[in-house]
Amino acid sequence: MNSRTLWNDNWYFAKTELGVKWEDRQIWEAKMQPVDLPHDWLIYDTKNLYEDSIGWYRKNFAYAPDKTGNDDRVILRFEGGYMDSSIYVNGEHLGDWKYGYSTFDWDITDALHKGDNEIVLRVVFQAPNSRWYSGAGIYRNVWMIRLPKTHIPLDGIYTSSVETKNGYDLTIDTELEWGTDSGNYELEYCLRDADNSKSPIETENQELFRVKQPLTCGQNKISITIPVDNPRKWDITDPYLYDLQVCLWREQETNSRELCQQEHFRIGFRTMQFDPARGFLLNGRKVRLNGACDHHDLGALGAAFHKEAMRRKFELMRSMGVNAVRTSHNMPAVELMELADEMGFLIVSEAFDMWEMAKNPYDYARFFKEWMEKDVRSWIRRDRNHPSVIMWSIGNEIPDTHADAHGQEITRSLLAVVRKWDYRKVAPVTIGSNYMPWENAQKCADIVKVAGYNYAEKYYAEHHEKHPDWIIYGSETSSVVQSRGVYHFPLERANLIEADEQCSALGNSTTSWAAKNTEYCITMDRDTPYSCGQFIWTAIDYIGEPTPYQTKNSYFGQMDTAGFPKDSYYVFRSEWTDGKKDPMIHVYPYWDFNPGQQVDVRITSNAPEVELFVNGVSQGKQQIDHQKGTVLQPSWKVPYAPGSICAVAYDETGREIARQERHSFGNTDHYVLKANKSALHADGEDMIFVEISAEDRDGYPVENASDYVRVTVEGAGRLIGLDNGDSTDYDAYKGTVRKLFQGKLLAMIAAKTIPGEIRVTVEDAWTATVSMTDETGAETATAVVETPDNTAAAGHRTATVTLQAVEAPIRPGVCATEENREYPPAFVDPGFVPVRKLEMSAPYMRLTPEKPYVLLHTRIYPMEATDRKLLWSITDASGIPSPVAKLEELEDGESIRITGVSDGSFQVRCMTCNGTTNIKMISQLDFAVEGMGQTFHSPYEPVTGISYVGSFGGDVSRGVENSAGTDKAQLTGLVYEALDFGEFGSDEITLSIFANDNDPHRIQIWKGEPEESGSGTQGTLVGEITYQKPGIWEVFQPDTFVLPRRLKGVTKLTIVSEDKIFLKEFHFTRQEKAYARLSALTDGVTYGDSFVRTGDAVEQIGNNVSLEFTDMNFGEAGTDSIVICGRTPLQQNTIQLRFTDGATQVLPFPHSEEYRELRFPLERVTGEQNVTFVFLPGCNFDFKWFRFEKSGSEE
Repeated sequence: MNSRTLWNDNWYFAKTELGVKWEDRQIWEAKMQPVDLPHDWLIYDTKNLYEDSIGWYRKNFAYAPDKTGNDDRVILRFEGGYMDSSIYVNGEHLGDWKYGYSTFDWDITDALHKGDNEIVLRVVFQAPNSRWYSGAGIYRNVWMIRLPKTHIPLDGIYTSSVETKNGYDLTIDTELEWGTDSGNYELEYCLRDADNSKSPIETENQELFRVKQPLTCGQNKISITIPVDNPRKWDITDPYLYDLQVCLWREQETNSRELCQQEHFRIGFRTMQFDPARGFLLNGRKVRLNGACDHHDLGALGAAFHKEAMRRKFELMRSMGVNAVRTSHNMPAVELMELADEMGFLIVSEAFDMWEMAKNPYDYARFFKEWMEKDVRSWIRRDRNHPSVIMWSIGNEIPDTHADAHGQEITRSLLAVVRKWDYRKVAPVTIGSNYMPWENAQKCADIVKVAGYNYAEKYYAEHHEKHPDWIIYGSETSSVVQSRGVYHFPLERANLIEADEQCSALGNSTTSWAAKNTEYCITMDRDTPYSCGQFIWTAIDYIGEPTPYQTKNSYFGQMDTAGFPKDSYYVFRSEWTDGKKDPMIHVYPYWDFNPGQQVDVRITSNAPEVELFVNGVSQGKQQIDHQKGTVLQPSWKVPYAPGSICAVAYDETGREIARQERHSFGNTDHYVLKANKSALHADGEDMIFVEISAEDRDGYPVENASDYVRVTVEGAGRLIGLDNGDSTDYDAYKGTVRKLFQGKLLAMIAAKTIPGEIRVTVEDAWTATVSMTDETGAETATAVVETPDNTAAAGHRTATVTLQAVEAPIRPGVCATEENREYPPAFVDPGFVPVRKLEMSAPYMRLTPEKPYVLLHTRIYPMEATDRKLLWSITDASGIPSPVAKLEELEDGESIRITGVSDGSFQVRCMTCNGTTNIKMISQLDFAVEGMGQTFHSPYEPVTGISYVGSFGGDVSRGVENSAGTDKAQLTGLVYEALDFGEFGSDEITLSIFANDNDPHRIQIWKGEPEESGSGTQGTLVGEITYQKPGIWEVFQPDTFVLPRRLKGVTKLTIVSEDKIFLKEFHFTRQEKAYARLSALTDGVTYGDSFVRTGDAVEQIGNNVSLEFTDMNFGEAGTDSIVICGRTPLQQNTIQLRFTDGATQVLPFPHSEEYRELRFPLERVTGEQNVTFVFLPGCNFDFKWFRFEKSGSEE
């Protein structure tokens, strides 16, 4: 009979450099160490998560052929090995598997021999490959499968069901592979419900047919359709599953039967429909896909798959209101699909992030042509029986679909291969595309008909009208970035980049391609009736892609990598859950800022009305229109004062239905441990997740605590991961010491294979017992521990929770030996005490001529903090240095003197690196200067793109490096005020721009504002330029342009773009008047008898005309030539050039019908001069401009 055995135990692992081959056995074998599978070898070094390396996995095992001599087939199934794997059996290279995300099988029978055998899998990781953190190694389960010679092949059973009047018709297709043995065979199907009792299938259909030998060798397929009367439907609200058992029997000569093979899996009965006008329908009712994209890593566990960690992920998503998941951008783990079936999630199963055109040098594009069909076969056959699958996505943001018609050929090929294995169309095929505005991608969408839009919802209406047969949904939306518990004020100012390398959780940090904000993401989809729904990017942060920084993990999630909710989590929850069934309210931020600081307070709730109280005083009620409204988060501006903020939710009758209060707090007094359950199964696989937080001595959560703690697990459990969600923290996931980030840390506890107590202890990292003081100098003493059964324990900055491991069956093949070990902190020395808070205070925050300066003091919490070096700056609200005030650091190191310079508002920022080389914390306090005069800015220094004072037309986004992003589809103007060009000015501008294409971009430069701005004034168009450079992702490339006219004096400047660019900065060239190109019309004084001023020249210059130019400083080197742009109808027009010192030089300008530039040599002229061009009687000259050249310059 067949067998299927988990094969994760008794493996050994070695890591080597690239280039080591099988033949170099002495190198890799010497490094072998025991290892648990699943395994990700990169996750252990957080400072080197993309290390080029090769992993070698070896296992020795005993093999005994079938005693009857009727040898079976032995197959190894690897559910995931990243990537480029090669398998060796007893030294023989059996083959390779290139893709790191698809399941692969090897029939190793013929390479085995009786007794001891050796398996080696060589896995190559070479960066960059996937655009996110992929991990490396055998990161999913391994199975040994033994099949009889005549057998059902792996994944050879395919089910589909069609709803009928009385229930469903269940069709089962079974493939058979035949051996050389003789005998009669039959298949038997049995369907059982959830409690394993027989389901309502007619008795005569239990035994379907008998198959007799001899039969045609090779693969055969048997199909049968069985009516099932009124089964309980699988649904997201009731994910009911049935167990389908398929048995292969062989008749014996004694009229008995031998069970040769038994397969069983879970199926569900559900009806699914995609309607171009109504969207997605499940079991006949419209269901909006409140979906989320999800990468495959599990935070501190890396890519190594753990089912219970995935279950927790799903539970967190479900509590947020998510009902669908897109497996971005690769085939998921088997257990993810099983959990989706069990828990009622809808799955868009995705296969590829690239086809033939590579996104990274070592990605799967290298292998796509040769391997695509094998990978699609593996993917579809493995997962086609899951009721949770609603779409097969064949690609994400595929450049091939945009480049040319070949993309359509690949689309058709992929569609055909999917349909080859899902020929009954259990799920439709789709593509998630960010190229939907363009024709080629639209042609690919027209092939599959189910069109996924990545950040292109603005095209829904147009495409819905143009393609009424398309199914439209948001395959990727949102991309609003945020760091849990970090707030950059004010709310109204877009704030993507900050010195602390964190993103503001207020909702004012969004990427250039993203939704304007979370509310837009929700309401856009809500108000599109034909949309099936959307998949936000992402539910949970993942390692890699740390836009907009170069840190460790992403900021896109509504939860961090530890699964701790960010504030945006509650925004989605407020709109994706039912307030009548489960009312909720959330107020943020936490309540601990600088005295007097203006704080944006926001409330999100699924109730129709909310009210904010600050220290018991109502700030007013606001309504939320969940059906049609666009403002889903009422907001208030409140000056900070210690105490509390409280949010109250009311139903339609005014009855209170939910409330949340957040209180100001002091330093950490004790730690709090909260486990997600009190017991686990002692099966080596179960997990408990313990949330570690801090409270002050009054029991209030310390929501910005950053204490280093040591976590110890004793008894029947093991610590396998620590995660605080901080993208800037490089302390080891696999260590025993981590710091809290914004008051939280997660400990991942895994089962051993023995029952008993599990004792989890959290204590101050550097001493077993410590005596710390709070901000008043009083000693803290008591630690209170929250446990699942609400018991408590006491200690001195030590907290303990006792959990249970209960006896449970252990699957053969489980390996449960790995535990975290001691790692040193990444950037600080043991004993380091982090800064928790920088509290700034000043007696007043408005500077005037009467009070032109103020002293500001900063207090560091806790008092014991190690790094006491403070950094200061004066900026505008965007973090750009501001000239309206200056600061002077005082000797105590914690105080500064601030002096007003000119009128305007500004922020004082106090910062600390907290023991590292980068800013880790920013404290900000708002000030204003009044009555000291206007602020002027030099255009000869870089003017930051995001420092614009106004905009018009399209939406402006904040990009990396403080760039301003214009709209892709609408003319956009950026207005910059009070630029002081000086008396002479400049006509040469340098723009530093990133454009994600190679196309020309037309840009206008205006003095003042154009009429389209709506300012009521009409500016002057100074020049139109074209910027065009090869696009390099997020690389700003400068280009310099000479404008037709010079800008002078104090000027308002407007830069207008017709399409999408990111302007990092611009500056003008400070020009030396003596060597600048000077306009005859505008840069001097013209007087005399006969001349005419035209649009850009002085023309028809005749008798006794002079053009005078003053303040020309030629310096010591001087000038020895001049270039003149002019024309004359005369045979020759003589121009006299006179200087202050009395010298006169003659310039004979020859006949020219058109303007021409001519260079004339001069006797060297130096020093300060006034220059006059003199035209005597008989002249006839048209004069545009001239330019003196420095002595020695080339022609």
